[in-house]
Amino acid sequence: MDALSFLRADHESVLGMFEVLDGAPAGSGAVQSGLGTMVTNLVIAESQHEAIEEQLFWPLVRKALDNGDELADTAIAQEQEGKKLLQRLEDGKPGEPDFHDALAEFIKAGREHIAFEQDQVWPLLHSAVGHAELEQLGQKLAVAKKIAPTRPHPDTPPSALVQQTMGTAAAIVDHARDAVSGRAADNPPDPQSH
Repeated sequence: MDALSFLRADHESVLGMFEVLDGAPAGSGAVQSGLGTMVTNLVIAESQHEAIEEQLFWPLVRKALDNGDELADTAIAQEQEGKKLLQRLEDGKPGEPDFHDALAEFIKAGREHIAFEQDQVWPLLHSAVGHAELEQLGQKLAVAKKIAPTRPHPDTPPSALVQQTMGTAAAIVDHARDAVSGRAADNPPDPQSH
């Protein structure tokens, strides 16, 4: 699967989660609705997605496009803000006002970020990069996602080199914590090839 198809499948999965989570019950209804599990699923999916983009996708955008640095910087700034919101979700609990505020903010920001990538970055990249390179990147993204961090890590610098070093160490710790806590069961499935 080429990189843009892989990322589109990820985006569609997240947009589907947004549809379910948008307007989720608050207060005691949030606890009983299973909202915590759904949000954990979102946190895992988004943490992995942003990590692999920082490691592999944004470096290609920087290299391939004349305005790649500007586009990547904008997107990464959006992702860093998203990680802070994801950390608030990770630290909070359904029924707490800050949890619901962070969820609403993340859904809005996430939709805007996905639109920025798909409407502004992808068409330019598709025109600038050959199909073979996008296929190769898609394979790398699929492999990297299996071992990517499952938590947001908003204090980790968003660079490819950091993701390849500190990100890998964080991912190992995340996966171990997930296995011990049972959180690994909430890990959403990877997009399927069509």
